[in-house]
Amino acid sequence: MTTEAPQSEQIQYLPPKNEYETFRDEAHFKEKLKEWGLSTAKKEFWYKDHRFQQPVLIKGYETYGNTAEFNTVIIEFQDGKLSSIHPAFLKEMQQASFGKESLITPLEEKDSKEPAANKARDTKGEDVKDKQAVKKEEAKPSKPAEQKPKKTKAAKLELPVDKVHFTANVKQFAMTYNPFNEENDEVVVFENVIIVQEEPLEVGLSWCSHSKTLKKFELALGDMLEFDGKIVAKKLAKGKDVEEEFIVEEPVLYKINNPSKLVKK
Repeated sequence: MTTEAPQSEQIQYLPPKNEYETFRDEAHFKEKLKEWGLSTAKKEFWYKDHRFQQPVLIKGYETYGNTAEFNTVIIEFQDGKLSSIHPAFLKEMQQASFGKESLITPLEEKDSKEPAANKARDTKGEDVKDKQAVKKEEAKPSKPAEQKPKKTKAAKLELPVDKVHFTANVKQFAMTYNPFNEENDEVVVFENVIIVQEEPLEVGLSWCSHSKTLKKFELALGDMLEFDGKIVAKKLAKGKDVEEEFIVEEPVLYKINNPSKLVKK
């Protein structure tokens, strides 16, 4: 999939039918993004096709339905043209997996199918070769089957029960699905996590909720931190229908609860 700007004829534009609604201010813009399930931290969003992808801007929205409860989003392409799109479809386009389905052209299908006549012609010759190969294999001494190396599980950490002191780096901001409210919650993922004690314990990766208290520190990727907290064994669940940047590929097995006395180094 290319990120180059496509020719206009490659895009199926659906211009707004009438005057569309614009956003009153930044707060209204973010409110509508949240309603549509889009990231409020972005200004540009991806429009994807199986042949290309390019960034677009959201200029406004149209309303429809008996009580105007439904929306279509109005997006602006790089050539300045406007088009309408359903917000759920635009949300799907933000996922990394969108548009990566295997597309086989008729020509490729034709090349991959060997004509039946050629198959019939080659069958006799292949049978003779197969029989000769079998005889040669039977004549060779059999080798003992190679044993595959067994996978070793990572040793389970003996976690302290009480509150302890940590050092860590901010690795990523991510989302985790909360089945209780059926929404994605914001989290912070830490790396190089060490429990500071008489014999320091290397934890590796851990996560915690990105609470309002934590947001006051305006954390950034790579920040080196010191803080207190309790740690428990709880695997980070991936977010549901979230953008690629909010997905953590590696397993994060430990959660830090109620970090306090946080200091940036």
